[in-house]
Amino acid sequence: MKQCTHVEALPHPEPAPLGETCPECLREGTDPVQLRLCLTCGHVGCCDSSPHRHATRHHRETGHPVMRTHEPGEDWRWCFVDHVLV
Repeated sequence: MKQCTHVEALPHPEPAPLGETCPECLREGTDPVQLRLCLTCGHVGCCDSSPHRHATRHHRETGHPVMRTHEPGEDWRWCFVDHVLV
């Protein structure tokens, strides 16, 4: 089974969200489908079901490897680099 090699390098405690919603969606006038929180810097971005996939774009632009859901009642993390739930 593939393992994530990035979780141990994440900051503790995890960063606070930099906002309540996806700032890129706000600027573009689009609605985010679901929100994701970057566990390196706290950026909030929309998921890949949203029109512009800002959480994935943030990973590609910064290299920040792991995000978690930023939706109430959900508790999971995803490593973009290793392509696994962590």
